[in-house]
Amino acid sequence: MPRTFVTVMGSFVADLAFRTSRLPAWGETFMGRSFQLGPGGKGSNQAVAAARAGARVSFISKLGEDAFGDLARATYRSEGIDTRYLLTSATPTGAAAIIVDTETGENSIIVVPGACYELTPQEIDGMQDLIADSAIFVTQLELSLPTVERGLKLAHSLGVPTILNPAPGCKLPDAIFRDCDYLTPNETETEILTGLPGRTEAEAERAADALLALGVRNVVITRGAHGAFVKNAGTRAHIPALNAGPVAETTGAGDAFNGGFAVALAEGRDLIEAARFGCAVAGISVTRPGTAPSMPSRAEIDALLKNA
Repeated sequence: MPRTFVTVMGSFVADLAFRTSRLPAWGETFMGRSFQLGPGGKGSNQAVAAARAGARVSFISKLGEDAFGDLARATYRSEGIDTRYLLTSATPTGAAAIIVDTETGENSIIVVPGACYELTPQEIDGMQDLIADSAIFVTQLELSLPTVERGLKLAHSLGVPTILNPAPGCKLPDAIFRDCDYLTPNETETEILTGLPGRTEAEAERAADALLALGVRNVVITRGAHGAFVKNAGTRAHIPALNAGPVAETTGAGDAFNGGFAVALAEGRDLIEAARFGCAVAGISVTRPGTAPSMPSRAEIDALLKNA
């Protein structure tokens, strides 16, 4: 199968991951279990996931001229990701503090986006040729909102299908939804966007209906260990999670899903098939520590889908 072309616009931040058996209280110093520094940021993680899943990937972002920026550039070289549209800023590259519970694999994250937050709508306008050539365009909310809006609107105007992963969750202007061919919130983000919970399948469907009414064409609510709920004008389905082994860490699961989902859509799979592919990518990623390093290869994804 020829490699499809996926463009991801988003953040790079260095992940500083601390693993601990519990969180310290305010004012308390507590000894953690381990520490790891690695590449992260939702956009960057999704680009790595898509590249490992078999796509030809271009990544749009902005980096500082510093050690964290060098980490990003080295990552993209090793993953074969196109960096022609990776811009440079005098502002330092961002970072994320990730606290991982060693007992459950659950996490809490604080992100300071740094240089990538300076990517501007005007700079996106200069990338029209790249976006026009894409099979799909993916973005998230770790960039400035005007830049996200411009990327979605430009891709949509060029007839390129768009995915907005609305993470981290925040309220959005109604106009943005009309440029979203696919919207992929998790349960928490769903409630922020709609005011409706999405913890059960029935709740997820009510929230999906609210998002469809705003102009989104396809809604995919990711539900962690419960898989995903998908709905559009003619389809509704619960997609079960795919178990690839014991959970080590869930930090990269959402990015794994979105990267895989984008590749599957770019390859021509329908909504249900693409969501199942995304669940396979996420199902493997949670069995490994880290974010970008946890993303599986295409061979691993195909094997899990075949054996599921």
